[in-house]
Amino acid sequence: MPTHIITGYLGSGKTTAINQLLASKPADQRWAVLVNEFGRIGIDQTLFAHDDAVQIQEIPGGCLCCAQGPQLRVALTRLLRTRPDRLLIEPTGLGHAAGLIALLAGPDFASTIDLRAIICLLDPRSLEHAQTRHHPVFVDQLELADILVLNKTDLCSRAQLAAAQRLADSFYPAKARRVSTVHGALDPALLELPTARQRPSAQARAFMPGTDAANSAAADEHNAARPARPTCVTEQRDGIHTGSWLFHVDDCFDADRARALLDALDGTLRIKAALRLGHAWLGYNRSTDAASVYPLSWRRDSRVEILSRSQLDIDALTAALLSCLRDTGKDNSRDCG
Repeated sequence: MPTHIITGYLGSGKTTAINQLLASKPADQRWAVLVNEFGRIGIDQTLFAHDDAVQIQEIPGGCLCCAQGPQLRVALTRLLRTRPDRLLIEPTGLGHAAGLIALLAGPDFASTIDLRAIICLLDPRSLEHAQTRHHPVFVDQLELADILVLNKTDLCSRAQLAAAQRLADSFYPAKARRVSTVHGALDPALLELPTARQRPSAQARAFMPGTDAANSAAADEHNAARPARPTCVTEQRDGIHTGSWLFHVDDCFDADRARALLDALDGTLRIKAALRLGHAWLGYNRSTDAASVYPLSWRRDSRVEILSRSQLDIDALTAALLSCLRDTGKDNSRDCG
């Protein structure tokens, strides 16, 4: 079932956008909407256009982005039993959708859910408020999105719109689409775009910003990482040797083993990593002997990059990284709850 997460910070216009999409629904289709209200008394479901061919399911109080709670699983299962043709999900404006994405793409729902591109709405005027601009949830919503929608452009100034466009174009990897609209009017064709985890070629190019076009094209051919079978790209330039590993999204790392390995590597100039630990991703950044570890909003795959002035033993490093996976050789997606 095609499934769409439509996220965005408070006041970005998510409900209006969903109503616009519902208005464009083919007459012979039945759609479902799963919406989360931050407050305990559900209001959002009253704001949607009601139709016999549209089923509204609300989870009031808290955040459906927490995949550990039973409410989300129960609500999803209930909606799936009605067999709608399409499912739209609106998290609360204060919600981080990472847990929701992990649940939808996980073993419990992957066989019935076709997760499409994550859509995030942004009101350009919100960038002028430092409290919003630097809020972790606001930042993570933008980072996770495949499609960034600059909404309410009729209400913002040219300078505000230009600032939002610069922000939208600055993301790395680049967004699949950046569109501008008013009143949440989205082109229904956007619903057919796949999420980034289904675009391996885009992942491959994004992973290698320093490689030339020929190397990028070659990597695209061989960069279809499979569980417990990462792909690796090496490069030597200006006396610096680089090894870059891309792991399948289902590969899960043991945090202690991975940290111990990366901390123990000698003779490196820099190590960066984005590692899936389960429902969470861990960022690792080390220059010489100073290392920092922090949570990531990234949810597409796991990546490791090592820079050194000496030749890297790629086979040994690959084996060492594989030894940090949980239950290597099995279906890691089932062991990463």
